[in-house]
Amino acid sequence: MTWAPERRTPLQVLRALESGPRGLLESEADARLARDGENVLPTRRTPSWPLRLVRSLRDPFTAVLACLAVVSALVAAWGTAAVIAVLVAVSCVLRAAGEYRADRSAAGLRELVATTATVLRRAGPDADPAPREIPVDQVVVGDVVRLGPGDLVPADLRLLRATGLTMHQAALTGESAPVRKHPADEPSPAGTGFDRPELCFQGSSVASGSGTGVVVATGAETRFAAAYGGDGAVRGSVRRSVRRSVRGSVRGSVRGSVRGEAARGKVRGGDRRTTAFDRSVYGISWILIRFMLLTPPLVLMANAALRGRGLETLPFAVAVAVGLTPEMLPVIVTTALARGAATLARTHEVIVKRLPALHDLGAVDVVCVDKTGTLTQDRPVLDCALDASGAEDPDVLRWAAANSLWTLQLAEVPAADALDEALLDAAEQRLPGGLDALEHDPVAALPFDPVRRLSTAVVRTPDRLGSHTLIVKGAVEEVLDRCALGAGERSRVTALAAARADDGLRVLAVALGERPARTRAYTTADERGLTFVGLVGLRDATAETAAAALTALARSGVEVKVLTGDHPGTAARACRELGLAPGEVVTADVFDGLSDTALAELAARTTVFARCTPEQKARIVRVLRERGHVTGFLGDGVNDLPALRASDVGICPRDAVDVAREAADVVLAAKDLTSLDHAIAAGRRAGGTIAGYLRITLSSNFGNVIAMLTAGLLLPFLPMLPAQVLVQNLCSDAAQLAFAYDRQDPAALRRPLRLRPREVLRFVTGFGLLNAAADLATFAVLAWAVRAGSDASGQASFHTGWFTENLLTQALVMLLLRGGRGARGPVPVAACALAGAGLVLPLTPVGVALGMAPLPGVYYPLVGVVLGLYAGGLWWCGRSHR
Repeated sequence: MTWAPERRTPLQVLRALESGPRGLLESEADARLARDGENVLPTRRTPSWPLRLVRSLRDPFTAVLACLAVVSALVAAWGTAAVIAVLVAVSCVLRAAGEYRADRSAAGLRELVATTATVLRRAGPDADPAPREIPVDQVVVGDVVRLGPGDLVPADLRLLRATGLTMHQAALTGESAPVRKHPADEPSPAGTGFDRPELCFQGSSVASGSGTGVVVATGAETRFAAAYGGDGAVRGSVRRSVRRSVRGSVRGSVRGSVRGEAARGKVRGGDRRTTAFDRSVYGISWILIRFMLLTPPLVLMANAALRGRGLETLPFAVAVAVGLTPEMLPVIVTTALARGAATLARTHEVIVKRLPALHDLGAVDVVCVDKTGTLTQDRPVLDCALDASGAEDPDVLRWAAANSLWTLQLAEVPAADALDEALLDAAEQRLPGGLDALEHDPVAALPFDPVRRLSTAVVRTPDRLGSHTLIVKGAVEEVLDRCALGAGERSRVTALAAARADDGLRVLAVALGERPARTRAYTTADERGLTFVGLVGLRDATAETAAAALTALARSGVEVKVLTGDHPGTAARACRELGLAPGEVVTADVFDGLSDTALAELAARTTVFARCTPEQKARIVRVLRERGHVTGFLGDGVNDLPALRASDVGICPRDAVDVAREAADVVLAAKDLTSLDHAIAAGRRAGGTIAGYLRITLSSNFGNVIAMLTAGLLLPFLPMLPAQVLVQNLCSDAAQLAFAYDRQDPAALRRPLRLRPREVLRFVTGFGLLNAAADLATFAVLAWAVRAGSDASGQASFHTGWFTENLLTQALVMLLLRGGRGARGPVPVAACALAGAGLVLPLTPVGVALGMAPLPGVYYPLVGVVLGLYAGGLWWCGRSHR
């Protein structure tokens, strides 16, 4: 039978789940556990080593090199094929090892959502129910669970009974204020689901009061898991029997909306977005692939048409294509990222779970942050204690703290409410001598009730014999309704409270009432005819290092935007306290109907967005990315999952919920938020290394290829033998490995560093043409100095001269295009070694074996002039590009 769960009473839900208020039989609970599985969240499988290595081949440069290795083997260029294969293997192993270490570190940070839960179980049909403390993973659907202050909710519950129950749902919704919960015979219409008072969700915790509920969903079918895993995790555990279908309809009302939102927002792990690193690398890769695919046919056709040479030039054409490729790029990219990630983990406790995310951090120019749990501690602190005129009055704090103290003591509440704790802490710190517990003799207490939104402590004061004092504290409007105030005074107090609330404070009113001493119990009927005392305003405590972190981000050229589900006034106040100008706070109802284009324009000039749902946060992040920004998102709750996955790089603190740490690319394991600035700096260093290598190597390679193609058409012989081209590439590759260990210019770390394919192409084209001009000038020198002709000795001298000049020009490029970093570091040493190899190698037996010959003495001063002019051009052009 199909029925609408919104119309079900708690008793009907119990019957549908084949349970009851006395709990399950132990045997039935064991059977359900065996049938439905443990109450655990779906976990991400750790990939095996072979799978990690295969995934590493998805890198476009690595794939291109693998294809070149195959082509080289097909044309019997075994040396080339072997060298390229080694480079591919090294790159794959380095990347797989780095990501394996990151996964191990992230696994060490995982924390359980809850460890134990109190359930009612019966040993037999006639046995009395007994509360049992069981591991959370043993909780099953139909279990009756008891909740008390501080308890974490072990599964999704439908409340049966509750007394003053409020829940912290910040991890799910971002709302820092506790949410009132109570049973309901007629459940409220499902909105987002989290605001339904009769439902308690896994991942939330009890702020105050107590309650009893029946479990309606466990494991992968909880709302917590639905937000994390989307439809896939839920579909995997669909029930097959009629009874399970009925139970599923109960759970469907709990998670139905999020499942649809998860599918629309593409928050599942398999729908990962394309990041800035992907866009940069793929863009440059396709430029190179086009050149590489075009070069061999051009070489073959030109030589066949002009020189009558056919397939014998194929090895030379392949060598030219290899020469255009930055063979060391996969190794340098992986080494630079892995070194940066290892340094961050060792020195700043930052875990980079996905190596390319470190490059994305360096390119980030906008960081979107959640407020609750990220910028603030989700812990209230006293801001002010005001009398009726708005002036600071310590007596208001004294009475408010006395209410908190004796309510906790006399009502025997297991744990203090966060607001009461804040008031008691403030009294100890701000009142002379602290709060004197002997000043009042406690009589009775009426604990906080979410319905009347008040708490009352009744005390006996030494100077008022024969009378009792009622100290009432609670919601402003509720307290004022019980006070004897004129219309004008009430309006003034209401306006004062509203102004403080608009300023982001949580405002409570305090009132007193004098009653003749009596022995009969006090009731809520006695909370009348009170005298208004004043207001206390509380704010969220900011994270200790949040202000320093925001300052560091601004200094690094990173714009910060706050996306929160909290009240706009609360969000604005937190920003002001942290030194971040909030400007005009925009709420979700303002931008929800805007087009993506209009929202992108609004997001560009707005700092704080309040009252945001998880999907609205993700949408803001997405439109910022589509506008051209590289975005990071820093969040810690389930409500942040869509935004974490929509950003270029997802970041979370170490105390984030487990699923947020799973979804994030970077985990700040230290409590110091300034570690984010260190991570961005490390990303910029790694990105600078990669960008510098690409610009320098591609400029040199592009110039050489142009020169080779030109020479191949002008000369009656090949300008360089294939073996000589490959040895030249090996020497260059060995020297260029030093880039992975080079220091970056500090000036390059002051702004976001983004690798833009078009900018790289313009740089490479300009400097490549300059390099080609130097090569062609060398041809003229060689033609005059060695009088190269068709005889073997002249051709060998030509090959040798160009081989030497090529390595010398590449050494100059490494030195002069490196930037203003001085002569220290591994790159200058490697450049000098490369120049030495170019001068010495032709004179060795290896040079002879490669078909090289000694050069006449006149060649060296002439080529020195060419290199001098080339160095001057490099210096002048390089200065204009900085």
